[in-house]
Amino acid sequence: MAEERRAPLIILCPMRSFSSVVCAVLGQHPQTYGLPEVNLFMAPTVGELMNAHASRPHGAHGLLRTLAQLQHGEQTESTVAAAQGWLDERSDWTTGQVFEFICEQVAPKIAVDKTPRTVLSPAYLERAYESFPDASFLHLTRHPRSTGKSLLNNLKRNSEWGGTFDADRVDPENIWLRAHTNITEFASTLPEGQCLRIKGEDLLTDPDLYLPQICEWLGIDTSAEAIDAMLHPERSPYACYGPENAKMGNDPEFLEKPAFRRAVVKEPELYGPLDWSGEEFRKETIKLSRELGYA
Repeated sequence: MAEERRAPLIILCPMRSFSSVVCAVLGQHPQTYGLPEVNLFMAPTVGELMNAHASRPHGAHGLLRTLAQLQHGEQTESTVAAAQGWLDERSDWTTGQVFEFICEQVAPKIAVDKTPRTVLSPAYLERAYESFPDASFLHLTRHPRSTGKSLLNNLKRNSEWGGTFDADRVDPENIWLRAHTNITEFASTLPEGQCLRIKGEDLLTDPDLYLPQICEWLGIDTSAEAIDAMLHPERSPYACYGPENAKMGNDPEFLEKPAFRRAVVKEPELYGPLDWSGEEFRKETIKLSRELGYA
């Protein structure tokens, strides 16, 4: 008899919010399964999703690696090609059906998703909720100044994995503000207890305090053994580069150095000129930052 699938945990945050390491940490709990970026909620159907990825093939790498790993037990060029064939044969499936298939494959573990692109559109968030109205949502935050600096540094490297973004034309403050506005408005519609907000800086600085709280919220084991397992994200099958036809699926810095490193993650100042523009944050960014706990 098939194991009963559990409602997934969906991490909501913009790019460069510690999401790769946090997802891998949460996904190493004995009762969970951490996924790379599957990007499923960007489109209604598999066919439309594949079309959306046509100009940025690395956007499909996380999904291909996941299907290869779950269906064939390993990620090789041949199993990734088989995963692509599996998707091609199901171009009329909804993306929610594919995510449901993944949840069934990892059952009875809880699938843990982190796809920063999900929060860039209210329609993507609504699609995630319509597919999984019983999901748990973790709102993960990071200070807008450090998010912006990290985002620009990442985009300057994006040509290495086939990206086409011009870092000089990106407004990181706008991305941070739009993403967290979308998340807070979405979260306000959820029943009490379905969404938990946590500052990434706090979680990474004091995992012994915050990881048990997250486990308790999810209703899973909070023992020392379970928490210790979570502190080894490098054991995830996705904590490395994939085969040549699906190398990415996560933050490249995480893929290169996936170990969890205990350290105090300091928060920068909210006020003062920004490195990338010389201007200060706009008043709406200051207001939302303070609501999220940044002084």
